[in-house]
Amino acid sequence: MTKYADRIRISLLLLRLGVFLVMTMWTLDKFFNPGHAAAIFEKFYSIGGVGVGIVIVIAAIEMVLLLMFLAGVKKTLTYGLVLVLHAGSTLSAFNQYLAPWEHLLFFAAWPMLAACVALFLLREIDTCFTLGGKQARLAQAQTQAG
Repeated sequence: MTKYADRIRISLLLLRLGVFLVMTMWTLDKFFNPGHAAAIFEKFYSIGGVGVGIVIVIAAIEMVLLLMFLAGVKKTLTYGLVLVLHAGSTLSAFNQYLAPWEHLLFFAAWPMLAACVALFLLREIDTCFTLGGKQARLAQAQTQAG
């Protein structure tokens, strides 16, 4: 049983690292190219007039969230917010899916959304390299007992 528990923990770590990498690149884009982020807000979320300062503040908040997510801190909150952010991003691009051959890369959002859902649903057993406190200790104790 421990063999499978270790495989699951490592798999969840890899999912968390993958989601973190993708979302961090989008967050860094907000810091380094806030005009691009403002254009995305307008095109995909119908929110126009987002200034550079607001984009930078959003990026800073996102970066804190992503670092907490990476560390496995406050998992229900952080994994949930990452899931909601990515789901919003994926669903806001709905029109792109109607012309798949013109926007093929947008379909990469769906497996990542599945990874976010899996991480949220399995957050209590995602304990590999986390600072998750009580959740991590409980899951590790259950793994050792099983």
